Amino acid sequence: MNLAVLGATGGVGRQIVVHALADRHKVKAGVRDPARIGLADENLTVVRADALDAASVGEVVEGADTVLSGVGPAARHDPARPASTSARATVEAMSAAGVRRLVVVSAAPLNRTGVAQTWLAHRVITPMMWALLREVYTDLELMERTLADSDLDWTSVRPPRLTNGAGRGIYRHAIDAGPPGNRIARADVARAMLDFMAAPETVRHVVGVSE
Repeated sequence: MNLAVLGATGGVGRQIVVHALADRHKVKAGVRDPARIGLADENLTVVRADALDAASVGEVVEGADTVLSGVGPAARHDPARPASTSARATVEAMSAAGVRRLVVVSAAPLNRTGVAQTWLAHRVITPMMWALLREVYTDLELMERTLADSDLDWTSVRPPRLTNGAGRGIYRHAIDAGPPGNRIARADVARAMLDFMAAPETVRHVVGVSE
């Protein structure tokens, strides 16, 4: 499969590239600084691109079967609003290129219902995270709203606290609900995103993922 990856040098984005190459997909990675990708593979093409600009994103998504995005806020106060700005650029670029399938990473605190979550996560962790990172989650909410208003076949993956490491290769997930657990490795988020590409039940839904 031909995959386009945005935010490919970020924590989740780089793991998407690593796992996609291991699965023998052909990957086109869009990055601002190609030197930062630190990967070489016959199935990897690195493209200098700005994920916040539709014309630039268009060069990455052209010819792709699926687009995966690891773009998200890099700091608590980011006036560029990268998640939502990138979503608008990606929707425009994909629509122009005739590409429909999109999988993005979001965050568990966007689930306010408590469905499938522990009492601690719903009553303590989620309110605390919103108090600390309101701008970040507001940006992600706008990203998801942008996708919902589009006609793309999108899936938004909502992990809880992200950890580093190789990952376990397995995960739990819940559609239109919060993640069952309170943490997950970035590598396993990437694994889930790649798995969901071919999972029709996740199309136009949010999915909570965790260990």
